[in-house]
Amino acid sequence: MLFAPLAASAALGVGKAIVGDIAKSVQGAVGSATASTAKTAAEAKARKASTDFESMFLEQSLDRLAQSEGTDGPLGENGTGGGVYRSMLTKEYAAQIVKSGGVGIADGVFREMMKMQEGTGAATN
Repeated sequence: MLFAPLAASAALGVGKAIVGDIAKSVQGAVGSATASTAKTAAEAKARKASTDFESMFLEQSLDRLAQSEGTDGPLGENGTGGGVYRSMLTKEYAAQIVKSGGVGIADGVFREMMKMQEGTGAATN
């Protein structure tokens, strides 16, 4: 009968250790899921910012191409209405170019943003 309390005590200790290990692994899984979700949210924001940058860059470039001197050109007038329409047209052209895959500026900007975020994360950890 001397071994029964000792065995019960050992079993209780092992049980507590197992429960503690399970709790740690569950917390670790939840923490990594939260970190993963935060990382994907940051990546989504960076991807949107990079595609917005590419769209803005293309819009500015296409605006320079669409400008005309005098009345010749694709819009045929140099007045206020033509300028507004030209602005809207170049914005839509840029959006369609980005939607169809872009010219590669967004990918480069996205990679650099991710490098900067990783460098910032490594410096704070």
